Amino acid sequence: MEAQERIKKEKGTSFMKNVAMLMIAQILIKVLGFVYRLVIINVEGFGDIGNGYYDAGYTVYSLLLTLSSVGIPTVISKLVSERVGIGDHRGAYRIFKVSLKIFTVIGAFFSIALFLGADLIASKILNVPDVKYVLMVLAPAIMFVASSSVIRGYFAGLGSQKATSVSQTLEQFFNCALTITFVYALVGKDPAIMAAGGNVSTTLAIIISFTYLFIFYKRRKKGIMIDCENQTVPQEDKTAGKLIKTIFAISIPMTIGSLISVINNMIDTVTISNCIQTAFSSTISVKADLEAKAMELSGLLSKVVTIIHLPLAITGAFCTALVPAISSAISVKDYKTVNKRLTFSFFASILIIMPCTAGLIALGHPILQLIYPAASNGTNILALSTITMIFVSINYVVEGGLYGFGKVHIPAIALGIGAIIKLIMNIALISNPNINILGAVISSIACQVILFAICMYYLNKEIKLQMNAKDHIFKPIFASAIMGVIVYFVYRLLINITGNAISTVASILVGVIVYIILVLFMKMLTKEDIYMIPFGTKIYNALVKLKIYKE
Repeated sequence: MEAQERIKKEKGTSFMKNVAMLMIAQILIKVLGFVYRLVIINVEGFGDIGNGYYDAGYTVYSLLLTLSSVGIPTVISKLVSERVGIGDHRGAYRIFKVSLKIFTVIGAFFSIALFLGADLIASKILNVPDVKYVLMVLAPAIMFVASSSVIRGYFAGLGSQKATSVSQTLEQFFNCALTITFVYALVGKDPAIMAAGGNVSTTLAIIISFTYLFIFYKRRKKGIMIDCENQTVPQEDKTAGKLIKTIFAISIPMTIGSLISVINNMIDTVTISNCIQTAFSSTISVKADLEAKAMELSGLLSKVVTIIHLPLAITGAFCTALVPAISSAISVKDYKTVNKRLTFSFFASILIIMPCTAGLIALGHPILQLIYPAASNGTNILALSTITMIFVSINYVVEGGLYGFGKVHIPAIALGIGAIIKLIMNIALISNPNINILGAVISSIACQVILFAICMYYLNKEIKLQMNAKDHIFKPIFASAIMGVIVYFVYRLLINITGNAISTVASILVGVIVYIILVLFMKMLTKEDIYMIPFGTKIYNALVKLKIYKE
């Protein structure tokens, strides 16, 4: 197929096909991430302590990564989709070229800064000096992620999520394989060294992913140039300086929002490592043992977060696909499409996240036993964290809507308010030995509730969502509750017959079947909703033949 035909085909992909592509990719990414975390946590000598070192270093890395790249794909996709929506392909390509230069330089700066400042950050901020090894091996990755983010954003703006989906899946595949290899190669070493070895794989995998994206762009460049040459509308008349100002006018508030989100994780990392030592100082007198306790509980929380991120990978796809889709529709004043896509995304998120919540509450302990047989504690943390999971899922859609309308500063302000409250609550709660690590979960719930309340208020000012509370909210909650009860009793019945692994997997499968049946027979999805799903027409016709829906 010629380059031009290929790029035009990719531009014509529908909103829901992009969502489906991202969902599949994100599920694979989270499953692979889940697999390597599962394996290394159960490696002799790694456990919750090694996971604590791994997570502490990665959180600091994520903070600098956010400053240089996180949010950039969304910014670039928004700006590019607005240009392409009115036929200005040259203007879109110019945005890409300027952005690539800017963010590659920014990424290189933060790579050098993290490498040189690793010892200072680990010793003075985290109060755990050995985390420096993890920081040093992650530092080079920042520059490659920054460049990759611009390429992903450009093709998302053109209407294709293939670059994002494939590159991220490729990256996680190599990350999974190499992490397991390196950690096993370092068995017998200190947990901090094992964690650093595992994170070498992250940098290598990111370089491989960047190589794929570079080839992806080169193969499509001819088609892009043809579109630019055949352009009939005038190119956006902006100097390089004005274009850079436009990019930063949107990227800075969005990056601040992403930064505050990462800062929330950083707040957990710093407050847990310090406040846990305060909480247990009366019962543990040796400093090294206090550090180990802090890393153990930090690793325990990280382990739970890994689980709840699996369902969030699915709902997060809506936010990624929403921004360019909404921006493009707004550029031609097609507010009916905007409302339709936002409403469906909101409903789909609730439809997906509620049964996941019910399942994790009903099977929390069996799931932890199944996944982490060598470190299965944390049931109460997992159950409480599902509340955070619900609000994070909904907030993905609300934030995506605000980004599409250009209100990028609202989520940043809301997250800032939430972060301040989270910091105060963390210090007060985690330092209490009777609450300790649960304080981080409680404060996260408060932060996400505040974010939702503020963002939803401002989104309603832009557009009134056509949500039906009965069908879009209460029915999914009711069906999920029924499913959760059935799953719990199925597990209790099977555990007396077979082991935990088979009982847990069988109960999950029963839950999936029960929930699908309830969704169909309660007719939560309208004909239009089903049509929005990939292969929706065929699915609906099959349901009509089964007499579940009427023609």
